[in-house]
Amino acid sequence: MTAPVSRRDVLAGALKGTGALLVGFAMSHPLTALAARITDDVENDIAGINKRVVDGDRVDAWLVITRDGRMILYSGKVELGTGVATALRQIVAEELAIAPTALEFIQGDTELTPDQKYTAGSKTLQVGGKQLRRAAATARHVLLGRASEHLGVPVEGLTVFDGAVVVTMSPSQRLSYAELIGTGFDTAVNDQADTVAPENFRVVGRSAPRIDIPAKVSGDFTYVHDIKRPGMWHGRVVRPPTIGATRMTATPEHIDRRHLAAEVEVVVEGAFIGVVAPTEWGAMQAAQSLKVSWRYAPTLPRMEALFDTLEAMPGDEEVGIDVGDVDTRLAAAEAPLTATYRWPYQIHDSIGPSCAVAEVNEGRMTAWSATQGVYPLRASLADLLELPQDEIHVIYAEGAGCYGHNGADDVTADAALLARAVNRPVRVQWSRADEHGWGPKGPAMVMKMAGALDASNAIAAWTFENWSPTHTTRPNADDGAANVLAGQLAHGLTPGSGTVGGNRNARTLYTFPHQRVTTHWLSSESSPLRPSALRTLGAMQNTFANECFLDELAYAGGLDPVDVRLRYLNDPRAKAVIEAVAKRSGWQPREQPNGQYEASRASHGRGIAFAQYENECAYVAAIAEVAVSGQGVRVEKVTVAHDCGQIVNPDGLRNQIEGNVLQATSRVLKEEVGFNTTGVTSLEWGAYPLLTFAEIPKVDIVLLDRPSEPMLGAGEATSAVIPAAIANAVFDACGLRLRRAPLTAAELRRVAQQS
Repeated sequence: MTAPVSRRDVLAGALKGTGALLVGFAMSHPLTALAARITDDVENDIAGINKRVVDGDRVDAWLVITRDGRMILYSGKVELGTGVATALRQIVAEELAIAPTALEFIQGDTELTPDQKYTAGSKTLQVGGKQLRRAAATARHVLLGRASEHLGVPVEGLTVFDGAVVVTMSPSQRLSYAELIGTGFDTAVNDQADTVAPENFRVVGRSAPRIDIPAKVSGDFTYVHDIKRPGMWHGRVVRPPTIGATRMTATPEHIDRRHLAAEVEVVVEGAFIGVVAPTEWGAMQAAQSLKVSWRYAPTLPRMEALFDTLEAMPGDEEVGIDVGDVDTRLAAAEAPLTATYRWPYQIHDSIGPSCAVAEVNEGRMTAWSATQGVYPLRASLADLLELPQDEIHVIYAEGAGCYGHNGADDVTADAALLARAVNRPVRVQWSRADEHGWGPKGPAMVMKMAGALDASNAIAAWTFENWSPTHTTRPNADDGAANVLAGQLAHGLTPGSGTVGGNRNARTLYTFPHQRVTTHWLSSESSPLRPSALRTLGAMQNTFANECFLDELAYAGGLDPVDVRLRYLNDPRAKAVIEAVAKRSGWQPREQPNGQYEASRASHGRGIAFAQYENECAYVAAIAEVAVSGQGVRVEKVTVAHDCGQIVNPDGLRNQIEGNVLQATSRVLKEEVGFNTTGVTSLEWGAYPLLTFAEIPKVDIVLLDRPSEPMLGAGEATSAVIPAAIANAVFDACGLRLRRAPLTAAELRRVAQQS
């Protein structure tokens, strides 16, 4: 009897051999994409291309058509759980007149796909979709041109349909794409190539089921956690007591290995200490048994002093806008308003902790990672391992999703260091405490506002100031190994500094004649906890302050919050989302709060917030309806109006908006990283509670589709407005202004006692 051979066994064997292997990303077997290789004799498998093209200026970098008619799409942007693997297929399928399911999908591989930097910022369709559309449009023009030569028919007499070029007046005359592409496209992407007109769309703009969902629901999907390599061992890192602190001040003084199992290997490089064992359980036990004495100094402020600490830190001042005469107007105002808003550190952690696999073969490093950027991570690994970049191969493997810079890059660097040290494949999976404690944090911020109304209740002055570190310390070529924990521990590096995200949406779209916006940039090294990108970066914090303060000015003047927003907007698309959400929710003007705070009963209110994400992307307005009582704030319903230009997949877009509403609601009501002077203390879910199923609000969505407008990023935009809408609704319900997130029952009682 012959033992069954699994697909994993076949792929593992193929990787060791010398034959060519080209495998697409099939719905039920995504591991095939992870193992895809193209070698020197690949011309036997695909149409004459003998080396994989990854130069994004060439059509062949994006699209391959095989002799047997398979069509393969290569994307440097990756599926993080947002549905882009489906939407990108739709975009290409529209240009080539094929079904999206006819496209195989290979993503995030430094030897196979173009370098599209990071999959981040909700820019996959806005940027990556545009690139793919141009490549596919160019491919269509090439196909039509070659068919014209073969058939002797002018291009104007041809059309594309179902994987073939067809003579319009004689449909039986046709040539398949495979017949036309004998030597590849061999042409540059033409940015001026005509794309399919919106009125002729057959695929884009229509809901399509997520291609990745069936395998995930059935349990057949292969995540990075599932990857196994021949001879693979398991690793854990034993970290210092200064949990999550930006400044690594800990030094190992003594390592006691007496209680380790005989087969366990210990790896020490500077302050990086790891254990490797044959099994996952063995690695976990070894990490607990290894006793390390550390010399360290507490570097964190007391948690209650965090915001004062941020304000007191020196920082570079950046003026985003300064128009009119703000100071004179404020000085002349009879009753100027001031307010300070505060936002805590928050985590990005998904339910599944970060994981990676790395192996060294003949001096070359290969890593399977859930990273958002295979090429930037490769640059950091090259610096960490002191190898040329072309000796490192990074392959994307989907993890448990992410909302920004989580532990995926760090765990990959951990695995790479350990694999090199023990010279065998190593899998590293973080624990929940690793993830909560050591993953990068969404930065804490302070926002200070001042403003005034004139005699006619017009906004006479507006000032905004915030204090923020950079919101990204992702791996990159410039900072090298400094932006991964392994580099910081092994080589004593500190995270690279920058000025990203802290000023996002600090400036509003409102046309106040006298306004000033200032950001005080704190160095990433001075941030008490390690900062990096969390969904929206600083847009959520800044919009929380801006939209709440605008509400404060509106109520001070007895003005309707919807009318105030419309009054100071010139952009018709901005006005349209506010008008749409107000109409959908049945908004009625209200000049004063709906009620007063009484802990013994629930009072109900509603609030609005608006933003154009990054002042150039999607337009979003939201109205939240809440109930406030001594038990805290409960969000009952959120209505969202959303304009992200051309919509590719309406159902996928709605899913993204709903997810953003729920996550943002959780962040504003519940989430805060706890820490003491040594490090993070909220190391499990009980100490970092999330929104529960019972607390999920109803979500009603109005989509404003604009097929003739460019696609705009849709994933993060909604998150930015939700906290302010909820806080404004709390005020409407009970007359209390909550200016410090999270808006917990304790914060509600504290503000009530002070009012």
